[in-house]
Amino acid sequence: MEEKKLLFLYHADSGKGKIKSKLSDILNLFVSAGYTVTVRPTQARGDATEYIAKHAAEYERIICSGGDGTLDEVVNGLVKADCKLPIGYIPTGSTNDFASGLGISKNPLKAAKDILYGDIFSCDMGMFGTRPFIYVAAFGIWTEVSYETDQKFKNAFGHMAYVLEGIKSIGNIRSYPMQIVAGDTIIKDEFIYGMVSNSSTIGGYKIFPKGDVILNDGEFEVLLVKSPRNPGELNEMITSLLAQEMDPEYLFYFKASEIEFIAEEEVPWTLDGENGGAHKSIAVKNMKQAMKIYTGKKR
Repeated sequence: MEEKKLLFLYHADSGKGKIKSKLSDILNLFVSAGYTVTVRPTQARGDATEYIAKHAAEYERIICSGGDGTLDEVVNGLVKADCKLPIGYIPTGSTNDFASGLGISKNPLKAAKDILYGDIFSCDMGMFGTRPFIYVAAFGIWTEVSYETDQKFKNAFGHMAYVLEGIKSIGNIRSYPMQIVAGDTIIKDEFIYGMVSNSSTIGGYKIFPKGDVILNDGEFEVLLVKSPRNPGELNEMITSLLAQEMDPEYLFYFKASEIEFIAEEEVPWTLDGENGGAHKSIAVKNMKQAMKIYTGKKR
């Protein structure tokens, strides 16, 4: 009988180390399904990308567990390896925006079973210049919160850790003069925040109007928040966003498959909650249905 090989990568400390107590049961499930399993705890940021880029061709299944940042690393590794395998994702992070949008179970054992016996969904993926991302590219206020928040702080306070760090960032608001080009649309203004997204939740919050987000339509949801004139206006902006009201007085909101951002200075970006570097000019493109992922149910 031909050996079937499965790679299981996991972030041991993600989400209070949630995966640790379920690890034995999950591995038993994989072995019972006929797989020879290679288990690899990620060693440092970027480790999953590097390992998969070198070894993806050796496996019939690649499954990861952690937060959205772990999944982002796996996707980047698969792209570097030019590997088209569907991804298995067991979400154990503090927020898990992408998994929530796909309806992937937060119960690790249920998610593992769905990977083995569920359906495959072809989802859109983004390209930020030449770097893939899975669900959000963003700049401005709040964007440094995810990758600058200490893992121990995340584990202790869960989603509230992001909220607390986000409140701190409000006191240090910068605006960025930019030109944004999307097809025939050209926008020039100063922005304190902007994102290109393919997710129904961002940072645990539902931002976009219900029904707007379709994960395989080849289009991003683009949100650009204008620079406020005073603290009261900033408060109104935040209230409007949390109420899913896209008030054109405070922001631009539209759909696009390709967007170019041209700034007067280098702007720091975050990709899927990870540091995306600083860029003066960057093109973002939607790769329609380019990522295959197990969801456990028909969509």
